[in-house]
Amino acid sequence: MAENNERNEVSGIDTTGHEWDGIKELNNPLPRWWLWVLYLSIIWAIGYWVVYPAFPIFSADAERGGTKGSLGWTQYNKLKQEQADIVAVRAKHLEHFHGASYDAIRNDAALYAFALAGGEAAFKDNCATCHGTGGAGSKGYPNLNDDDWLWGGTLADIEQTIRYGVRMHDEARQSQMPAFAEMLKPEEVRHVATYVHHLYDGTASQEVFAQGRALYTDHCAACHGVEGKGDSTQGAPNLADAIWLKNKDGSVEAIRAQIMYPKHGAMPAWQGRLDEDTIRQLSIYVHSLGGGQ
Repeated sequence: MAENNERNEVSGIDTTGHEWDGIKELNNPLPRWWLWVLYLSIIWAIGYWVVYPAFPIFSADAERGGTKGSLGWTQYNKLKQEQADIVAVRAKHLEHFHGASYDAIRNDAALYAFALAGGEAAFKDNCATCHGTGGAGSKGYPNLNDDDWLWGGTLADIEQTIRYGVRMHDEARQSQMPAFAEMLKPEEVRHVATYVHHLYDGTASQEVFAQGRALYTDHCAACHGVEGKGDSTQGAPNLADAIWLKNKDGSVEAIRAQIMYPKHGAMPAWQGRLDEDTIRQLSIYVHSLGGGQ
C-alpha cells in the first residue's frame, strides 16, 4: 500500500494516498448537508434522552423502571389520559341517552351512532358466542339479520327479550310445544310434517295435503295460525317461510322429528348482568341488523 496523495487523472479528484492491488481510493468526503443532518440527529437524540424516558437499565425510578425524563411523560400516563377522555365523552353521550326515548334516539344521528357503537361492543362481548359476530346465528340459535322474529322485532319486543330472556325464569318469555309422539300416529305425524313442508314448498299431493291440513288445523293452528305464519305473542315460529331454527334444511324428516319430540332452546336474562343503558343500546343494535320491525 502506498501513501502518495495525488490527483486522479480520470475523475479529477484527489486520492487519499491509499492503494490496494493497484486500486486507488478517491477522497470523496460525505456531503455537508448529510453531515449536518447527522450532527443534528445526535443533538436531538441527546435532548430526547434528557426529556423523555429512555434508559430502562440505569434506574428504577420511572413507571416500569428506567429514567423518568425531565417532562415526566410516559406512554402509560398518556394511555390513562386517553382512556379518561373516552370515559368523559361517553358519559356526556350517556347523559343524553339515558332519558331519551327510542324515537328521540333514532332521530338524533349522533345519539343513534353512539347507541350503535355501544350496542355492537356489548353484542360481541355477550351475544356473539351464540348468535355469531354478525348476528347470523346457527342451528338452534336465531338469525338476527332476517325478518323472522319469534317474539316480535320492534325495539320494545327486542328489549323485553334481551332483558328477561327465554325459558329461564318466571318473567322470561315462555312457550312450550307439546310432543305429538304420543298424541298422533306415526302416519299422522308424517302427514302433518308433509303439510308444513308444503306451506313453503308446495309439493305435497292432494290427498296428503288434505289429511295433513285437517290434522294441522286441529292440533297446530291455534299457535302457528291457520296459514302457518306464526304468532309472536306466543313465540310460535312462522312455518310458511324457508327459515328454520332447529334444522337448516326444512326437510319433511326434520319437521317430523320436531313435531314428535320438539327441542326448546333458552336464552339468559341480561337484566342484572348489564346496566339499563347497555340493554337499550343492545336493543337498538340488534334492531339495526336488518330485520327490525
